[in-house]
Amino acid sequence: MFFASLRAATRSLRFQLMVWNAGVVLLTAIGILLGVREGLRYSLLSEMDQVLRQDIIEIGLSVREISLAHLSHLYEDLNRKARGHDQDGWFVQVLDPQGKELFSSENTPEPHPQRALFRDGEAISANDQRMRQDTLTTLDGQQIHVRVGASLDFLARDMQRIDELSFLIVSLMLVVAPLGGYWLAGRATRPLAEIIHTMARLRPTQLDERLKLRNTGDELDQLSLTFNKLLDRIGEYVQQHRDSLANAAHELRTPLAALRSSIEVCLNEERPPEEYRELLANLIDEGTALETLVNQLLLLAETEADRLKIVGNYVELHTVVERCLDMFRGVAEFRHIDLVTSDLPAVYVEGNRHHLRQLLNNLVDNAMKFTPPGGQVTVTLARDAAQHQVILRVADTGFGISEQEVPHIFDRFYRGDYSRRRDQETRGTGLGLCICQSVVQAHGGTIAVASTPGEGTTFTVTLPLLDHESLVVARAQQAPTPAGAPK
Repeated sequence: MFFASLRAATRSLRFQLMVWNAGVVLLTAIGILLGVREGLRYSLLSEMDQVLRQDIIEIGLSVREISLAHLSHLYEDLNRKARGHDQDGWFVQVLDPQGKELFSSENTPEPHPQRALFRDGEAISANDQRMRQDTLTTLDGQQIHVRVGASLDFLARDMQRIDELSFLIVSLMLVVAPLGGYWLAGRATRPLAEIIHTMARLRPTQLDERLKLRNTGDELDQLSLTFNKLLDRIGEYVQQHRDSLANAAHELRTPLAALRSSIEVCLNEERPPEEYRELLANLIDEGTALETLVNQLLLLAETEADRLKIVGNYVELHTVVERCLDMFRGVAEFRHIDLVTSDLPAVYVEGNRHHLRQLLNNLVDNAMKFTPPGGQVTVTLARDAAQHQVILRVADTGFGISEQEVPHIFDRFYRGDYSRRRDQETRGTGLGLCICQSVVQAHGGTIAVASTPGEGTTFTVTLPLLDHESLVVARAQQAPTPAGAPK
């Protein structure tokens, strides 16, 4: 149990943030300390080089006043200075132009660095010493090499103290950084914990609770706001489905009640065969209405569940339009409505032929229902190569839709006032336009409506146009397999 809890704790975001924070702090601290250490070392060396340079300048002032033969008078002064700076390991050497030693102070270290290592005016480090050599000219014009140096022990001691201090600081950071990181990570992840607890309490039947906003404008606040918007959409979706379920139950209850009452009336007493035939015809009509409603509900469920097989299937949309118009011409003649269409260009879309036919049938059927005798229904199909889409329009000269009703016509089971003003024949289930919208969206298109009361309504459907390369591939996939060929 303990190890399981420990394993869960190490996998938590708070622990991971703590580790990353501690790692970054430690690496930063180590980098800064190393930078400070090297900076101090460079500063101390630069200061030491400046002191050596000043020493050579001081010696040069004396050398210019003495000839080469009388340099021995200067050696005692140099020895005295070396003894005075014995704690620093200071020393001086005098060499002739060939590199032969003319003088060395008492504490000059052995062995001497090779002459080739030196360049006038540059300091080097060798044998734990820092040295500088310059060429000076005596009073009689002779050149000599003067080399001064000092021990680097003080630098090593200073670096050791800095290293000890750095180790102490890093050790302290090893303790403070994880604790501070854990505390900061807790503050950072506290809103996440509240989000998790709130989301865990939510149920499909209880979606009223929302995440608290801290009004900080940071990413966690934006996450809470995004979750709240998602919950709003889910709530609307759940409420829509509740209403749809209630409406579907209501729509089913009416024909079922009619079926039951008709059967009960039939069973109450003996009736002539004509009445039985009429009753059975009514039962068939009610059953057909029930079948239509159930099929529409199944189609909506299929489109919303993204179970439509669209990818890889091509549809000759102009052929679908032609067959739909052929089917409705008789209805148009019976209702004295002029069904008009223009030349239909050959267009291909990717999709489901049955559902696209259902889309067109619903739009034309609605236009027929709400167009009075003597009116006109126009169906056009166009190709928009620039936008790479197909545009289908169904326009009528019917009663139109009021501005207040337009936003609701695609809602499930919605019937506008214009529907209630018509006779029983025009009353539908209220699912036709909802199905149209679902089919269009499932095919990656859009559907829009423009209507003027008393003048008519136009529905515009746009669908992605299938390009030539995709059409060739789709035709090859749908080509029948020859008999005997391997599948």
